[in-house]
Amino acid sequence: MKSGDETCAAAFKMNLSCTENMIILGIVFFIAAALNFELCLSLCSHVEYEINGECCPMCAPGSHVYWHCTDDTNTTCVPCPASTYTDEPNGWHKCFPCSMCKAEFGLRIRKSCSRSSDVICEPLEGFYCIEQNKGSCRFAVKHSECHPGQYIEQAGTALSDTVCADCRAGTYSNGSFTVCCPHSDCESEGLEETAAGTISSDVECGNIVPVALVAGVVAGVVAGVIAGVLVTVVGIQIYRKLKQRRQATDERPVFLSTNTPKSEGQCEPLCT
Repeated sequence: MKSGDETCAAAFKMNLSCTENMIILGIVFFIAAALNFELCLSLCSHVEYEINGECCPMCAPGSHVYWHCTDDTNTTCVPCPASTYTDEPNGWHKCFPCSMCKAEFGLRIRKSCSRSSDVICEPLEGFYCIEQNKGSCRFAVKHSECHPGQYIEQAGTALSDTVCADCRAGTYSNGSFTVCCPHSDCESEGLEETAAGTISSDVECGNIVPVALVAGVVAGVVAGVIAGVLVTVVGIQIYRKLKQRRQATDERPVFLSTNTPKSEGQCEPLCT
């Protein structure tokens, strides 16, 4: 049979006597009880607020405290002024100023501010929210743009950015496609490839021109040029001969005669 001290020592596993342990436990229980009593006296219900040791009824959302309660009166509440709000029961002397949805922050108004709720902002078109508070966006940034050679794998939303992916060989996208398009088949269209395709651009196709036709066109052009040159040379020669004849005619002498009977072989006089 163990003694009382041995039992206490075994229970607490300490180098203190049972009496000392009992004293310590008593002190702890006393402090806890005192604290609990004080807390019970100071705590108000969830619909009350404490002021000067008294519990006063809270004001409803959309209003604030004008006068605190007394022993004989309840709390006096008044509505929030314009452009201010309270969104929960409160014991505040002032309402909060309404937030602003600024375009420079990538925001626009989804729901206007009221006395009982702050304004709710949402991202502008083409933006997504990166910071929220109580269901309202506080800051948004522009969706990423896919580069040429990439396609839009997942379009951006109000809460997420655009997701881009690279095109595979034999396909292309200018960055705005939702899928990569296969390169065109020029041969199947009766055309020939004039420029190779890349991941950012399609192939270029052109009409097929037969070699014989090309040779014929070139020969025709050459023949036309030669004929034109010959005609020009011949024309110049004819012009020169005509000019020489005209000059010879202008230099021939003219005989004038007055009152001379016309005889055979003589020219008709110019004047009478």
